[in-house]
Amino acid sequence: MPVTQEEGGRLNAFAREPKIQLIEQGVTPTNSYRLIIFAGTLILVALIVFGINIT
Repeated sequence: MPVTQEEGGRLNAFAREPKIQLIEQGVTPTNSYRLIIFAGTLILVALIVFGINIT
């Protein structure tokens, strides 16, 4: 752990930070994410239609 000395003789310790990982642009969602979004949209539409038909 890097340690620095401040004014007045106080010591200050800093934790080591992990390396930064860059996320590549252009990464597209996989088919499983698209399927989940599609299924969620279908369920939402079905609930709306069901709610309208109840009243």
